[in-house]
Amino acid sequence: MTAIDGASVLVTGAAGGIGKALAKALAGRGCSLALVDRDEAGVRTLAQELSSGTTAKITHTRVDIGDPEQIAAMAQTVLAAHPNLNIVVNNAGVALVGHFHETVTSDMEWLMNINFWGVVNTTRALLPHLEKQRAAHIVNVSSIFGIIAPPGQTAYSAAKFAVRGFSEALRHELQMRSSPVRLSVVHPGGIATNIARNARVGAHMTDNVRRADGIDRFDAMAQTSPAEAARVIIDGIERNRPRILIGPDARRLDILQRLLPATYWGMVQKQIEKTIAKMGKGRPA
Repeated sequence: MTAIDGASVLVTGAAGGIGKALAKALAGRGCSLALVDRDEAGVRTLAQELSSGTTAKITHTRVDIGDPEQIAAMAQTVLAAHPNLNIVVNNAGVALVGHFHETVTSDMEWLMNINFWGVVNTTRALLPHLEKQRAAHIVNVSSIFGIIAPPGQTAYSAAKFAVRGFSEALRHELQMRSSPVRLSVVHPGGIATNIARNARVGAHMTDNVRRADGIDRFDAMAQTSPAEAARVIIDGIERNRPRILIGPDARRLDILQRLLPATYWGMVQKQIEKTIAKMGKGRPA
């Protein structure tokens, strides 16, 4: 079990969404925080807000998680300011709109560099330090799209499946050598954040109506608030849960994928259409 109260925590992607909610919740538990985001103004404002309500140390760093050199420099800066760092939350992520034929390799490389290699490189930079602590925890945020793979999400699902596979294999390695580091992989369902609205558009995607429809559908299916997601993640850390599913939709889809591993999408699509119709959102598929 990893104690939260008074822990020293790094959160990437801290300026918005789950990361911001998690930072606020952790600050309320007396944690010292190293907040990281490419949105310098956003992460600075958050650090200032949280610092006014706690005596714990709150720092912020502007980092592009897709750049391994920036990650290496960030690790040195963070450890100098937080020598007792014992929890790392790899939360930063981006989205890409478009079917495979509407994207180009550079689109997918951009997403993979952040969503997958950012997790790997941050973990590699900080794991030696974490293994020197009495108890430590790595939290890697995947997605329900690391369990199921919808059309239009080839890059995102590839990255989130990769985060899941990397995390599970690394957890087993840590267990084999009796490391003090625990590892949880998080699979959020629909969370009410701006990730869909801020998504990059594939280089060859020209159908703006379908893009808008996709955003409408995501908003309609987002059943869980960032604050609730943060609460579930913190509970998962404290209970040392290897897999943390967030939201009733994530739990249902996880079960469905287990029951119908190769044919689940037809049922998922019908449920989405039913939900959209009930809520009066979205356009006809």
